[in-house]
Amino acid sequence: MGSEGAHVRGAQRGSASDLEALFRLHWPRAYRAAFLVVHDAAAAEDIAQEAFLAAIRNLDRFDRRRPFGPWLHRIVVNRAIDWTRARQLRAESELVDAPAPEAERLDGTVLAALAALPPDHRAVIVLRHLLEYTPGEIAELLGLPRGTVNSRLRRGLDSLRETV
Repeated sequence: MGSEGAHVRGAQRGSASDLEALFRLHWPRAYRAAFLVVHDAAAAEDIAQEAFLAAIRNLDRFDRRRPFGPWLHRIVVNRAIDWTRARQLRAESELVDAPAPEAERLDGTVLAALAALPPDHRAVIVLRHLLEYTPGEIAELLGLPRGTVNSRLRRGLDSLRETV
């Protein structure tokens, strides 16, 4: 198996095997990021798939000097936030707490508290504490000022502390 950069170059040239390699490499974290924002296994799968397809369709705009994973995660998290906002606007019932292998290590109370956060706060907490991005990387991923990321992290963590 080649390097990520080689797979991106191959995928940009239309190589199905390189696309498959990128998918295998990045699917688990893309799905996990989506699930931890939306708390719905089926929606997370759809969001991660759609984000991956969007990334592939836009590979010509991808800067190969940067890693592919953070670029994909930005697409995933933004789509997950949009999905959550649309669901809230439709005034549907509570978020589904469907089990997912990646979430089994998290306590149900923590998952419920995370689900209760506003989507913007939930996204930065997922990116920081579950996917281990730095605040600076999160700011770049989401196109936000670093202060906004820090503020959302602080408010989100304060809310979690009060709940858990």
